[in-house]
Amino acid sequence: MSLSGFQFKMHYKILNKLRKAGAVSEDSAVTIGEADLDYQEQMWLDYFAGVFLGKIKKTDDRRYYIR
Repeated sequence: MSLSGFQFKMHYKILNKLRKAGAVSEDSAVTIGEADLDYQEQMWLDYFAGVFLGKIKKTDDRRYYIR
């Protein structure tokens, strides 16, 4: 599956913010607020946290991290 330019940009922005927040494992997963995601990034988050590329993961309590 290839990324369009806009999808790539949003994926990169979300990954970057999760890294800055230190969400690099399930133990260090963060909430949307802790990652400082804007509304547009929040709308894309579940798409990217699903099976898409498998890089962003979501915990049962709705925290996110990079695998």
